[in-house]
Amino acid sequence: MAEDSPSLISEDDRDTAVRQLQEAYTRGHITHGDMNERLHQALTAKTHSELETALDSLPEDNAARTSTITAHSGRIRRRGAWQVPRVLKVESAFGRVHLDLSRAIIEHPVVDIELQLGTGKAKITLPRDAVVDVDDLGTVWKDTHYKAPRRARPGGPKIRVSGAMGFGRLKIRHARR
Repeated sequence: MAEDSPSLISEDDRDTAVRQLQEAYTRGHITHGDMNERLHQALTAKTHSELETALDSLPEDNAARTSTITAHSGRIRRRGAWQVPRVLKVESAFGRVHLDLSRAIIEHPVVDIELQLGTGKAKITLPRDAVVDVDDLGTVWKDTHYKAPRRARPGGPKIRVSGAMGFGRLKIRHARR
């Protein structure tokens, strides 16, 4: 959101503010009464400065935006309706990794997935409208296998995959449904 902008806010700005207030309440940073008052401010705000007033003094919660999944060996698997953080770090020395984002809750326009994998296979299943960027991923033994969809739909999240893979293979595909 732009600071001190006299322009009108968008519905996306308003939705983001409401979500931030709800998260602050569930984490215990604000009281129920304070949340109600701030929600009213956010829902009736017309400019960015009015919206910022509702968000003043909320603590920044970087932990909610970054998560790390670590396994020495074994399997790392996420599927279904799981909450995808803004930055996801995945570290595995010998196991398999399967991240299915096809039905996941993705609230960020850009999601960074940082892989640090030794051996073993990795598979990432993306929503049909997602855009993927694997330019910052280093591989030692096998290249990344990714086939872009024939008809890409605009408006989906951008998934940036970075990091390093040792002797495994990363396969990225889009969900069929």
